[in-house]
Amino acid sequence: SALPPTVSLHTGRVAYRNITPEEQDRCVLELESESRKLADAEVDVIVFAATAPTLAKGKGYDRELIKRMEDASGRPATTAATAFVDALRLLGAKRVAIGAPWSKTMDKPMVEFMEASGFKVVHSEVVGFVASIDLGRVGPETAYELGRRADRPDADAIVMPGGNWASMPIVEQLENELGKPVLVNNAVSLWAGLRLLKRNDSICPLPRKLFVL
Repeated sequence: SALPPTVSLHTGRVAYRNITPEEQDRCVLELESESRKLADAEVDVIVFAATAPTLAKGKGYDRELIKRMEDASGRPATTAATAFVDALRLLGAKRVAIGAPWSKTMDKPMVEFMEASGFKVVHSEVVGFVASIDLGRVGPETAYELGRRADRPDADAIVMPGGNWASMPIVEQLENELGKPVLVNNAVSLWAGLRLLKRNDSICPLPRKLFVL
């Protein structure tokens, strides 16, 4: 497990079968009900660990979703989009390359959100998955190849959104080969949850500078 042994992970799930604008707008309608279910398990924090739905309506939308989760659950909350921004700022990254598993249609909101959050997107690359179940069946080599394609010499960091695929196993290899931080959805989401818990633990894999919370 990537988490420290004293931290447990409880999950809820919003229905998000296809990675489309329509589905990402619909899935957040379930946010309050899933947050209340997690609160029943007496979790300490809640992370909405999906990138696309948490930035779909631009800068500030993640904060709206956080408030909805917190109001419904009575627990501190954050999102994957928020976590990416916080991690990049902590690392001092200014210019980023994005490698995303979804389609070009989904790419535009991601690029716009990162630019509005103060980062220069030097390049973005997509794979083209639409069905989430298909994405979940691919191996880590797909994420590895995407990270290599997305990288540019002037990028300070690689950003790889999308939770439902095997991107965490390739982080260390990519960082060693590219010589820069590689931030993937599930790793930054877990890191953000630990930050809310005010824990000084690290998770693996994460860039070394993010080990200090």
